[in-house]
Amino acid sequence: MLIITRDLHDQIIAHARADHPDEACGVIAGPVGSGRPERFIPMFNAARSPTFYEFSSEDLLRLYREMDDRDEEPVVIYHSHTATEAYPSRTDVAYANEPGAHYVLVSTADEFPSDLRSYRIVDGEITEEEVKVVESY
Repeated sequence: MLIITRDLHDQIIAHARADHPDEACGVIAGPVGSGRPERFIPMFNAARSPTFYEFSSEDLLRLYREMDDRDEEPVVIYHSHTATEAYPSRTDVAYANEPGAHYVLVSTADEFPSDLRSYRIVDGEITEEEVKVVESY
């Protein structure tokens, strides 16, 4: 189960809406080993695409160095789908390389308004998990 604060939940949705019609993407970092998402880090979609997201290699290197310096890890990796439901695509599964992370997807498609869902993706297997939104930890 992903437990996330209302503030972080709302920031993900706001970022997804702001970047629409392109896919939005980002990370929420937390203390190593805690499993607690704390620091919202919106990223630039280097692909600038409505059907694909990509972190630039420079941004990703900078992010991981910063998290390492702060004793953090990626707890949530999020992105939006602009025309489909919030379910991982084959490409999403292929690029899922953080087995401990929650992969959060939000749909900005009209037929799926604010559809935010979370998954674990390990060795190509997708498992949807409950999302519990809390006011604070």
